[in-house]
Amino acid sequence: MVKVRDLGLGFNSDEIVLFKYCSGSCHRARSNYDLTLGSLLQQQLIAPGPQERVLSHPCCRPTRYEAVSFMDVENTWQTVEKLSAAECSCIG
Repeated sequence: MVKVRDLGLGFNSDEIVLFKYCSGSCHRARSNYDLTLGSLLQQQLIAPGPQERVLSHPCCRPTRYEAVSFMDVENTWQTVEKLSAAECSCIG
């Protein structure tokens, strides 16, 4: 449960909404892509840029989202699409 203004989307509202997110580790078998990327990174045959973070394993991410609706301080009904995770899965 978080205040709408804390979502970082620029909405001015003290309403509290349910923000669902994905977390946890993925124990799924690593694909050939994951194995190759990990090997190339370890051998330093490829290097990520200074601002990049390269993952060579699957990660838990939303696969379906829900919209969240709330009233702002101007008493205007707002709906933000694809804000809250509805389903999660291992991606990668």
